[in-house]
Amino acid sequence: MIRADIHMHTCISHGQATVEEMYQAACQTGLDYVGFSEHSPLPEGFFCRLYREDFAASFPGYCQEVLALKQRETTGPQVLLGTELDWIPSNMPYMRQLLAAHPFDYVIGSLHYLDEMSVGYNANWNCSEEEAFARFTYYYRVMAHMARSGLVHIASHPDFIKLHCFDLFNYWLWQPGSREVIGETLAVLRQCGVVMEVSSAGLRQKFCEPYPGPMIMDMAAREGVLISLASDAHRPQEVAYAFDELARYARSYGYRESAIFIGGQRTMLPF
Repeated sequence: MIRADIHMHTCISHGQATVEEMYQAACQTGLDYVGFSEHSPLPEGFFCRLYREDFAASFPGYCQEVLALKQRETTGPQVLLGTELDWIPSNMPYMRQLLAAHPFDYVIGSLHYLDEMSVGYNANWNCSEEEAFARFTYYYRVMAHMARSGLVHIASHPDFIKLHCFDLFNYWLWQPGSREVIGETLAVLRQCGVVMEVSSAGLRQKFCEPYPGPMIMDMAAREGVLISLASDAHRPQEVAYAFDELARYARSYGYRESAIFIGGQRTMLPF
């Protein structure tokens, strides 16, 4: 049994349920901990068409709602306040100010952008193979920089870039030098104490593979990178999604514990 799900979203950004509705769904799963990790509002010049127009203005109120839920007496899972920080290194002062404004238990670092280019839902892969391979390499270089920053506790869905180029990404994994680049990044995660997220969200995609896929999962286990387990839920029925399958997947690589963070301090939970 996986005891914690600390990556989920609400209708404040582009989820489909309120904080209370997501919490009530968590209460039905047997979880001991549930973490709300809403996306961070984007700085000027960046835009996600999936987010509500009033997302940035609503974010402080959302944080207060989660903090109130943390204080409420309940027999359900313990509530944690996190955030999924869009890692945009050209806006370091913005990111630091945002993280200082709220008492987050943990910060999940996510690479949805490479500079100003989206690698997610607005991604454009109409490029040469050479350019695509350069993007993949740069993606992991930026991830290493993120880990060294000291601002994040968890590196989320560490091969998210495969979302709309799954076959091309997996082809790149077998090219000379690609695994060395990923291995260097995984070593930085371990050295900096940044946990790698293993997410069932990929099982909801057409490629039906967790984040990260088997090759990176094996490399991380061999490197000794710690993991957290998550659903990246955007609706109540996705809370703790496919956690039995996710537990089997992680255990097949030798993992027996997953990490959570309370007040910035790491706690390991057996599963």
